Amino acid sequence: MKQDARYFIEQLRMEPHPEGGYYASTFHSKEEMDRQGKRRKLYTSIYFLLKPGEVSHFHRLQSDEVWYYHAGSPLLIHTIDPDGTYSEIKLGLDVHAGEQPQAVVPKGTIFGSSMVQEGSFSLVGCMVAPGFDFEDFELFTREELLGQYPQHETIITRLTRS
Repeated sequence: MKQDARYFIEQLRMEPHPEGGYYASTFHSKEEMDRQGKRRKLYTSIYFLLKPGEVSHFHRLQSDEVWYYHAGSPLLIHTIDPDGTYSEIKLGLDVHAGEQPQAVVPKGTIFGSSMVQEGSFSLVGCMVAPGFDFEDFELFTREELLGQYPQHETIITRLTRS
């Protein structure tokens, strides 16, 4: 069987993610911690996949997220730091070409992702610590981000819904 986006979505039992793409929860730690008066898992992990033509829309988490490359196209992680600085991280296995097999997006950073090779798919893993909770997930509109960071109009337009 061909290992394409559909193969991984079916085999890993992935579901649509609100930011775009697909995900499947893979692990939740048994250990918990107190975070602002609420119990949170120490860390959580998912598979995340983008199909051809998809992007992960700009969003923000209140926890650090570590990304791991698995298969398909290398992935560009687009970030806007709290001070407004835009940067890209290329997630992949061609280290000589500047790709990284894993990368960290610090908490409070606005980020989204897109594939390097259009027409392909990208399968990655993400670990969040303290553990992910949709309560800590902020998905941004184009209007919100353009109002704050008009200097990044091109990438904001690409990684937000109108």
